[in-house]
Amino acid sequence: MKLQIEPYRDRNIHLPEKGRIILAQYDADSIVVYQAYRSAIGHFAAQNGYFGGEFKLSRMTWIKPNFLWMMYRSGWGMKEGQEVILAIRILRSAFDSILAQAVFSKYIPEIYENPQQWSQALKVSDVRLQWDPDRSPAGGKLERRAIQLGLRGEVAMKYSRDWIISIEDISEFVAEQRQHVITKNYDTLFMPKECIYEVNNPQTAQILQLTPNVD
Repeated sequence: MKLQIEPYRDRNIHLPEKGRIILAQYDADSIVVYQAYRSAIGHFAAQNGYFGGEFKLSRMTWIKPNFLWMMYRSGWGMKEGQEVILAIRILRSAFDSILAQAVFSKYIPEIYENPQQWSQALKVSDVRLQWDPDRSPAGGKLERRAIQLGLRGEVAMKYSRDWIISIEDISEFVAEQRQHVITKNYDTLFMPKECIYEVNNPQTAQILQLTPNVD
């Protein structure tokens, strides 16, 4: 597996307990996001390095840079239709572009002057933004928030082919770690190493409602 991993017990040492932050594994040029699919879609993507076959661009596709949030949503790969867990490495410049286009899935008075302005922004944007409670390995809610981004239209098309560097099927790793969660043996649980993703554009950070100075 190409992902950098670390013991779960070390994960929270360097992470804030609360706030809206983006957790991800990334480097200067790329960032890893996660998705879960049924076998036909997931295996095609992992084997070919892009999304095709039974993958439908007509549906919004949601990406998550936070591993534990993906585990919560997929039931650690046990939910029907989410058995294949993919780690998709995409261009960091593309991810920054996605963030810049994001519009909240619900009306936020601090950002939009009125519901009509928000509704219009929602119609023209190809990116949906949601902040949800981050999760522990067992699925318990945390005060910290996790981001997920819904892609459609031209953004989804570019994501599915042009922006991908690599796609890795990490289902076997997920299954191995799931057993430690089931037995609550967190001392032997390993996770992809994640750090706070720095958003350098002040306007984008404001739109995302990121928590400043969380370190």
